[in-house]
Amino acid sequence: MELAKKIIGKELELFEMHFKEAVKSRVSLLDRIMQYIVKRKGKQMRPMFVLLSAKLNGEINDASYRAASLVELLHTATLVHDDVVDDALERRGFFSINALWKNKIAVLVGDYLLSKGLLLSLENKDFEILTILSDAVKKMSEGELLQMEKTRNLNFDESVYYDIIHGKTASLLASSCAAGAFSVTKDPEQIQKMKDFGEYVGMAFQIKDDLFDYGDEIIGKPTGNDIKEKKLTLPLIHILQKCSPALKKEIVYIVKNNNNDKQKVKFVIDHVKQLGGIEYAHAKMIEYRDKALVVLHSFPPSMTRDALEELVRYTTDRKY
Repeated sequence: MELAKKIIGKELELFEMHFKEAVKSRVSLLDRIMQYIVKRKGKQMRPMFVLLSAKLNGEINDASYRAASLVELLHTATLVHDDVVDDALERRGFFSINALWKNKIAVLVGDYLLSKGLLLSLENKDFEILTILSDAVKKMSEGELLQMEKTRNLNFDESVYYDIIHGKTASLLASSCAAGAFSVTKDPEQIQKMKDFGEYVGMAFQIKDDLFDYGDEIIGKPTGNDIKEKKLTLPLIHILQKCSPALKKEIVYIVKNNNNDKQKVKFVIDHVKQLGGIEYAHAKMIEYRDKALVVLHSFPPSMTRDALEELVRYTTDRKY
């Protein structure tokens, strides 16, 4: 991500100022929590995609910064709520909001972040950008609920998996790129191209994230965690479709009933590796990455395009 930081380094600093201002509160407890969130920010990939998408299509302006802030507000809100839903005590190597301040406060913090995002757009009459990103939030909720629904019987195919990850992950990245483009151009074709680009990157990003569950790297996410949470990801779905009925029955039983038994979880992970689940998912990830690059290369060569390509490749090559 070095090229991206070099090209929009000053813009990222300005974005951080916009974001800090956006989350301020006169309620001291809330302000302390907001400071905690700001200090423990992640890689800021989504704001980078917003700002680079804007720069690829025109000149970054105030609407671009507001779009990046809105994306980060919505993303952070969903992470806070996700940690409550998943009962997760850590986020990015630090204690989660619900671990430090309990669930009631965490839910209200997520609500506060959502409301600040809405107000930021409405006060500046960024109605179209708000529409673009509200659609993403709707799809994210639908994706999470679809996953919960399908987790009950653990019997779904690849198409359902793609529906889930399109909703829960790809929709926000697609909307981030579309919002960035919209902040500088009203050309519907360019905005749609950026949305398609973001969607493909988001799909690749989530498959990579799911692959981490079968790796050995220290990534802030325990190996086998998805299995413990009864989540069917692409590597596992693939081998369940090709293994013997007896093995499928055994694996499904483990995921449903023995998902906290380390040896049983290892048994599932070993079979996913032996039966080609990792290679298959990796190939699908590269397929989505390459689709994103095809869209990106329809734009004229530039440093901004190179920076976006670097970000795309980072999503699939990252170690955590």
